[in-house]
Amino acid sequence: MIAQPGKEEMVRQELLSLIEPTRAEAGNVDYFLHESIESPGHFLFYENWVSEEALAEHAQTPYLQRLGSLVPVMLTGAPRLFKLRRLA
Repeated sequence: MIAQPGKEEMVRQELLSLIEPTRAEAGNVDYFLHESIESPGHFLFYENWVSEEALAEHAQTPYLQRLGSLVPVMLTGAPRLFKLRRLA
């Protein structure tokens, strides 16, 4: 996720507000927020879920829905999502 110029702190605070409720979700294993050192305002969540169903439930939470409604005013484009499979 890349913050619009001048919105970096707003995005940072909005993303930080997701950590506590998300970590409390029954299906959450890991939920870590990172910000680029070289490009402040570029954010990444690294997250693990017990199942695809748990991830789908997370996507329907009010706090994630709220974030989705703020994307057009906070980010430069839609967030990029990558689903990965652990190999080792």
